[in-house]
Amino acid sequence: MSTIRITKQFSFETGHALYGYDGKCKNVHGHSYKLSVTVIGNPITDTSNVKYGMVIDFGDLKKIVTEEIVDVFDHATVFNKNTPHVELAEELAKRDHNVLLVDYQPTSEMMVIDFAKKIGDRLPENIKLFSLRLQETDSSYAEWFASDNA
Repeated sequence: MSTIRITKQFSFETGHALYGYDGKCKNVHGHSYKLSVTVIGNPITDTSNVKYGMVIDFGDLKKIVTEEIVDVFDHATVFNKNTPHVELAEELAKRDHNVLLVDYQPTSEMMVIDFAKKIGDRLPENIKLFSLRLQETDSSYAEWFASDNA
């Protein structure tokens, strides 16, 4: 049986600020992120299985990524909890803003590492995460490949 990669794309709006950065991104700002999730596996060969011919149902993949990433990060503002930005985060949270405190600098690179762990942990045993691509702007993105992280 052939090994196949399938990809599903997602989009969400997220704000962040990079504490200690020497450019404009030290300020709170946002992005229209695009996340491409590619998994790898073998299509189901059991003809009695309702998912016959699929590596994974796109709907099942959508459920995982939506619950772990999109619903959590969409219209949230992300701050590194180990910086003075925590004071701003606390103030925004008091005003009923959706704030996420993470233990890393919320760059695209670090976010994609976080996302890989969260998605990978939820995939069925026979399906592996192949790659993620997190696009921050039309011309800038970070990629994560399982082969680089084995």
